[in-house]
Amino acid sequence: MQRLLKFGHSMGAIALMGALACLLVLDHLAPPPSDLKSFALMRGAMAEITNWILLPSLILTLIPGLIAIAATPAFHNAGWVWAKAASGILVFAGGLHAIGPLQDLGRQSTEALAGRIDVATLAAGIAPNEAMTLWILLAVSTANVVLAIWRGRILR
Repeated sequence: MQRLLKFGHSMGAIALMGALACLLVLDHLAPPPSDLKSFALMRGAMAEITNWILLPSLILTLIPGLIAIAATPAFHNAGWVWAKAASGILVFAGGLHAIGPLQDLGRQSTEALAGRIDVATLAAGIAPNEAMTLWILLAVSTANVVLAIWRGRILR
């Protein structure tokens, strides 16, 4: 059971960091809303990454990690475990915070393409710190990996 939890947790972390990296690249390459067709395509892709990769990987990382903490008595008094748990919960909350606007903008860009909403509405819907939020989530996720690898040397 322990190996299965570790496998799920590790695969979730890999997918999570990959999804964040993909979203950062797409965010950087996204055209302005004035190029509506390309903008809608890019934002639609970003919304699908959040639906199919980011959200499931957040769950796959957090749940097995918390179950492993509960099921392993050696983890109960280990400082590195609680640091990982706290930062993992922060990544989960931050990920949920990032997912909503990405999905909304994907949906709105499709509606603008169909002529149901104005392009100016799309420009207003772009979160000003979208890339920064993704970078912070990626940095905290990387710190979690560092804690997992060098756990005994960092927090005793």
